[in-house]
Amino acid sequence: MRKQSLKINPKTILAGIVALFILLVISQGFYQVKEQEQAILTMFGKVVRVDTAGLYFKVPFIQSAHLIDMTTHGIGIGYTIKDGQNITVDDEGVMITSDFNFVDIDFYLEYKVSDPVAAYYNSEEPELIMKNMALACIRNTVVNYPVDDVITTAKGQIQAEVKEKLQNELTEKKIGLMVVNLSVQDAEPPTEEIVQAFKSVETAKQGKETAINNAKKYQSEELPKAEATADKIIQDAEAKKQSRIAEAEGQVARFNEMYEQYKLQPYITKKRLFYEAMEDVLPELKVIITDGQTQQMLPLESFSD
Repeated sequence: MRKQSLKINPKTILAGIVALFILLVISQGFYQVKEQEQAILTMFGKVVRVDTAGLYFKVPFIQSAHLIDMTTHGIGIGYTIKDGQNITVDDEGVMITSDFNFVDIDFYLEYKVSDPVAAYYNSEEPELIMKNMALACIRNTVVNYPVDDVITTAKGQIQAEVKEKLQNELTEKKIGLMVVNLSVQDAEPPTEEIVQAFKSVETAKQGKETAINNAKKYQSEELPKAEATADKIIQDAEAKKQSRIAEAEGQVARFNEMYEQYKLQPYITKKRLFYEAMEDVLPELKVIITDGQTQQMLPLESFSD
């Protein structure tokens, strides 16, 4: 018995290809945008349009649709939620106040996408950038308040200032996010470890103040002594100066007087100067006048000295 060969109709193959193509176009070409979403349609990396809620068509493999969640989200700053429990994050929540105290303050930040294109293209992690901005704004604000106000009466003012600063930063940086709300969840003294660290800082500050006070005391004691010593040195120098000047003037006057005498009697003056010089050089010298033959000596002073 001869087997019957299986024949495939070309029209059937063509119909199958067309059906497959249509199915591919339907599955890859249409996309649904939900009520709380927006879609960025791009072609070769360039934005074609931004779609709101509805059903849209795109060219398969050429155009791409990126769905952006436009709902409001929230994150904790200073704490994180794990298994329904709030876990403190010291690196975020601990702030320094204007009176150099520490406070553990937690915020809850609600935000949403304001510009889908900027949120998708301008940064890889816009939420992380926003959180870092929020931390900077919080620290720059809390540092202007004393710790008692932060814990009690200034919470509303602090959160209003932080919200305004953060929104201005987000607008300037253009990362496509906006602040919906920001509120202080809790503000309290920090953990025991930080309290101990703060006490150490206070001890160091007190040691610094003590050292400064001791230095000022030493200065107040020693400075008058040094000034008195300096005044005495100046007075002694001035007295010595006046003495030397008077001595020099006396010598000048004596020289002028001797010069006048010299002009009147040069020979006698020379002899006188010679004798005076010899008295200075040889104070024990005795002057004797003789006739040159030692027959007669006339001493100027008694031989029986």
